[in-house]
Amino acid sequence: MVPAAVLAAELTRRGHHVALVSDDRGVRFPGLFDGVQTHVLPAGRFSGGPVGWLKAGRKMLAGRAMAIELYRSFKPTAVIGFGGYPAFPALAAAFQLKLPTIIHEQNAVLGRVNRLAAGRVDAIATCYPDIERLKPQHERKVHLVGNPVRDAVLELRERPFPELDEDGIFRVLVTGGSQGASILSDVVPDGLALLPPHFRARLQVTHQARPEDIDGVRQRYAEHGIPAEIATYLPDLPERLAWAHVVIARAGASTIAELTAAGRPAILVPLPSATDDHQTANAREITAAGGARTIAQGAFTAQELAKQMQKLGLDTQALANAAARARQCGRPAAGSDLADLVEHIDAPSLLDRDSRRSLAVPA
Repeated sequence: MVPAAVLAAELTRRGHHVALVSDDRGVRFPGLFDGVQTHVLPAGRFSGGPVGWLKAGRKMLAGRAMAIELYRSFKPTAVIGFGGYPAFPALAAAFQLKLPTIIHEQNAVLGRVNRLAAGRVDAIATCYPDIERLKPQHERKVHLVGNPVRDAVLELRERPFPELDEDGIFRVLVTGGSQGASILSDVVPDGLALLPPHFRARLQVTHQARPEDIDGVRQRYAEHGIPAEIATYLPDLPERLAWAHVVIARAGASTIAELTAAGRPAILVPLPSATDDHQTANAREITAAGGARTIAQGAFTAQELAKQMQKLGLDTQALANAAARARQCGRPAAGSDLADLVEHIDAPSLLDRDSRRSLAVPA
C-alpha cells in the first residue's frame, strides 16, 4: 500500500484526480490515503481448494462488475495495479473497457496476480534489474522505476551515516515488518550476547517484536545486560532508521526499499515461506553490492549472527562502506519516475499537465 500511496500523492501534486480501489483490508491503513477518493470492492483469494476457488471467483466477478460501474462515472484515463488479489477485479474491469493499464511489481519475483495481468497491461514497472517469473515476450513492456518510499524515509538520504567512534554507542535496529518476526526474537538477543565484551558493551538495541514475544525478548536482553527498547510498533521508524548503524530484518520489498533509500547496512533473514521465495530474490541486489549480508533462516543461529555482526561492525570504515553500497542500490526518484510512466502511458494526451485527469489505483 505504501508505493500506491506515494504514487497517489505525487499524481495529486501534479494536478490529477486519483481514486484508490481495494478490498476492505487495503483501506485500513491509517494516514496513507488521506484526501483520496476510496472505493471498496470484493476480492477473493484463490485458496482452500475447489470450494475456496469458487467463492473467490464469485467475489472477483462481483468486484469486476462494480469496478466497471465505477469507471463509467469516474472515467479514469489509466488504471495502475500494485499486485495482490485486491487489485485484480479493478484491472479486469480496465481490460474489459480497454483502458490503459500499468502494473507495479515491488518484489524481484513477479507475483501471481501480476503474472496473470502481464500479457494484457500496457507497461510493467519494476524495482529490480532482474525479475524472475517474467516471460520473455513481456520484457519489452518493462520499465525499471524502483519502489516508492515515504518522504520521511527519502529525506534520510540527505543525512550522513551516523558517526561511529571506536568506543561510541553502536545502535542496532531489529524489525520484522509490521507484524514482527519470531525468528528474530528467538535468535537476535542471544546472538548479540555472543559478541566480544568490548563490542557488546557498546550496543543499544531497538527491537520490534510480536505482542506474544515481547515479554520474553525483553527478559533475554535484560539477562544479557544489553540495553534494549522493545515495542510491537514503531511509529517513528524513519527516525530509528536514521540513527541505526546496522539493521537486522526480513527482506520484504518495503524494507529493502527503505534500507537502500536511507543507505543503511543490514543483516537480512528472508522469510522462507514467502511466495516463490521472493524475499531471497529481493535481497540479492543489495547483498551483491556489499550493502547487506543475507542469512537463510535455516542457518540463522546465534553463532552465525554474532559472526556476521563482527564482520560488519568491528571495522568502522567497512561499516561506512557497506552503508554507501546500500545507498547506491537506492532509487530515490521511484515515485516521480512511476508518475512519469503513468502520464506517458496514453501519450500524447497525458502529457498536457494543465488539464486534470482521473486515475484509478487498485491496490
